[in-house]
Amino acid sequence: MEGLSVTSPSLFLQIHSFPPNFHFPATATSYDNLNTPHHRAFNLHALSRRHRKPPSFEERDAFPESLPLHTKNPRAVYKDIQRFAAQNKPNEALTILHYLDQQGIPVNATTFSHLITACVRTRSLDTGKKIHKYIWINGLESSEFLRQKLVNMYTSFGAVDDAHHLFDQMPGKNVYTWNALLRGTVVAGGKRYRDVLETYSEMRELGVEMNVYSFSNVIKSFAGASALSQGLKTHALLVKNGLIGSVIVRTSLVDMYFKCGKIKLARLVFEEVGERDVVLWGAMIAGFAHNRLRKEALQHLRIMVEEGLMPNSVILTSVLPVIGELSARKLGQEAHAYVVKTKSYLRQAFVQSALIDMYCKCGDMEMGRRVFYSSVERNAICWTALMSGYAANGRLEQALRSVIWMQQEGFKPDVVTVATALPVCAELKDLKRGKEIHAYAVKNCFLPNVSIVSSLMVMYSKCGVLDYSIRLFDGMEQRNVITWTAMIDSLVENGCLDGALGVIRSMLLSKHRPDSVSMSRMLAICGGLKNLKLGKEIHAQVLKKNFDSVPFVSAELVKMYGRCAAIDHAKSFFDTIPVKGSMTRTAIIEAYGYAGMYQEAITLFDQMRSKDLTPNNFTFQVVLSICDRAGFVDDACRIFHLMSRRYKIRVTQEQYSLLIGLLTRSGRVEEAQRFIQMSSSLCWLKKTKGYHGS
Repeated sequence: MEGLSVTSPSLFLQIHSFPPNFHFPATATSYDNLNTPHHRAFNLHALSRRHRKPPSFEERDAFPESLPLHTKNPRAVYKDIQRFAAQNKPNEALTILHYLDQQGIPVNATTFSHLITACVRTRSLDTGKKIHKYIWINGLESSEFLRQKLVNMYTSFGAVDDAHHLFDQMPGKNVYTWNALLRGTVVAGGKRYRDVLETYSEMRELGVEMNVYSFSNVIKSFAGASALSQGLKTHALLVKNGLIGSVIVRTSLVDMYFKCGKIKLARLVFEEVGERDVVLWGAMIAGFAHNRLRKEALQHLRIMVEEGLMPNSVILTSVLPVIGELSARKLGQEAHAYVVKTKSYLRQAFVQSALIDMYCKCGDMEMGRRVFYSSVERNAICWTALMSGYAANGRLEQALRSVIWMQQEGFKPDVVTVATALPVCAELKDLKRGKEIHAYAVKNCFLPNVSIVSSLMVMYSKCGVLDYSIRLFDGMEQRNVITWTAMIDSLVENGCLDGALGVIRSMLLSKHRPDSVSMSRMLAICGGLKNLKLGKEIHAQVLKKNFDSVPFVSAELVKMYGRCAAIDHAKSFFDTIPVKGSMTRTAIIEAYGYAGMYQEAITLFDQMRSKDLTPNNFTFQVVLSICDRAGFVDDACRIFHLMSRRYKIRVTQEQYSLLIGLLTRSGRVEEAQRFIQMSSSLCWLKKTKGYHGS
C-alpha cells in the first residue's frame, strides 16, 4: 500500500481519494499534466468502483448452508436473527423478519430486544423504527420490557418526542421504565443534561422510589455537563437514602468528580470502597488520565495488578495514550505483550488503534506500522491513528497519502480523520488540499463540528488567508471556547495582535469563559504587545480560576512578565510555584533572556541540570538562542554537545545554523566548517529516510 510510487502526490489524486462521485469546484490547475499511466490506472480504478453496485442481501444469504428458511424451527430462526444482531447487522435481520411476517411465523420479545440493542449500537434509527413496526405486527406493543427498550432507543437517538409519546402510553410506570427514559437521554449525550434534570425532578416529585441505576444515570449526566453543584446534592441524597454503599453508584461519583476537576473528592470516594472491582479501578485510572495526572494513572494501574485484578480493554485504551505521552516505550511493550497474550483484545480495533498511537508517540513508527498492518480488523479509527502518527513524527506527506490508502481499502474518512488531516495541511501550508478537505467536510455534513471548524480556521490562517478564518468564525451560530481560541490563534499567526486583543475582549463579554488554553494565549498576546497592565488583569483571572497550577499557564505568566521587562514580577511569581518542572524552568530562563540578563539565564540552566531535571528540545533551543544573542560561543558549544551527547536529543537544522553563525561571527571558521559538514550529513540522512519511507 505504501509502496505507491508517488513523489509529489497530485491534487487530482486527493480529489479522487475522497468519494468518487464527489466533484470539487474547478481550480486554476491544468489537468493535462495528469494524463500519466499511474493517474489513468487510478482513475479507472475509481471509475470501476463508481459503477459497482453493492450486493443485495437476500433470503438465501441469511443461511450460508442453503437450508430453506421454512424448514427451520422457530428457535433456530430466532438464534439466526440474534446472531446478526450480535454482529451489528440489523438490516440483514430485517430480511428474515420480512419473510417470517409473510409466512405468519411469530417472533419472541427476546429476539426483538437483541435487535433494538443492535440498532442503538449501530446508530440506525430508521432500522429501529422498522423493528418497532414489526413489534406492533407481532402484537408485542403492550410488552413492558420491549417498551422500555424502545424508549431507551428513541432517547439515545435524540428522538425525545417519540420516546415521551411511547412513555406516556405506558399504563403502569415503574422505576425500570423511568430508568429507560433516563438512560436513553444519557446515551444521547450532547446537550441533553436539562432533559435528564427534568426527568429526575419529575421522578422525585411523583415519589418514584429510585434505585442505584436511576442515580447512576443521573450522575453520568452531571459528569458530562460538569454540573458539580447538582452532583454534590445527589451525593448527599445517596447518603441520606442509604444507597452510597453501592459500587455502581460510587463508580459514577468517582467519574463525575474527576470530570468536574475535583481530584481530592474522587480519591476520597474511591478510598471509602472496601471491595473494588475492575470497573471502579478503570474509572479511577481514566480520571487521572483525563486530568493529565499520568504518573498517578500508572501507579494505580500497578496497584490494581498487585491486588490481583488484570486490566480490561477499556483500561488499556485509557493507559496506552498515557504511556505514549510519557514516551515510556518499554512499559508500552509490556502492555502490548499483555494484549497479545489475551488474544481476544488483539482483535478489538480500538485496542489496536491505541497501540498504534502509543508507538507513534514514542517515536517508534516502525513498530506502529507493524501493529497496523498485522491487525486483522482494520477500520477508519486505525487509519486515523496511523495518520496522526505520521504527522507527529514529521512525515506529513505520508499522513495525507493515508487518506487515499484508507479509501482504497474501502474505509471512508470520518470527522476525526478530517480533523486530523487539516492540521497537516496547515503545517505544509497546502491551501489547495485544505480547500478540498473543506469541500469534503461540507458535502458530508461534518460542519458545524467545532473541532473541524477550528482546524479550518487555523489552516486558513497559516496559509495566509485570514479572511476565510474570519468568515468561518462569523458564520458560526453557536461558538464555544475552542472556536474563540482558534480565532485568537489565527489573528496572532498573521501578526494582528491588536485584533486578537479585540477578540479577547469580546470573548470576556460573551457567556463563554476562557479556559486554561485561551488564558495562556491571552498572556502570550500581552507579552507580544508588552501590555503589562492587561497582563496583570489576566493574571488576576488566572488566580481566581486556579489556573496557576496548570504548568503551561504558569510558564506563559513568567514569560509575559519577562517580555514586559518586569523581571522582578516574573521571579516572584516563579518562586510561588510549588512544583517547578522543565516547562516553568525554561520559562524563567527565557524571561531572563528577554530582560537581557544573559549570564543569569545560563546560570539558571546549569542549576536546572544540577537538580536532576532533564531539559527538553525547547529548553535547549531557548538557551542556544540566548547564547547567540549574547555572543557566548564557548557556552553555546558546551550546551550543544550536552544536547547531542549527554541527553541524546536530535539536533535540528535550525540549531546547527544558529551555532554555525555564532562560530563564524566569532572568527572560529574551522569549527564552523566542521559543523557545516555535520549539518550536511543530517540533511542527506533525512532525505534518504524520506525516500525509503515513501
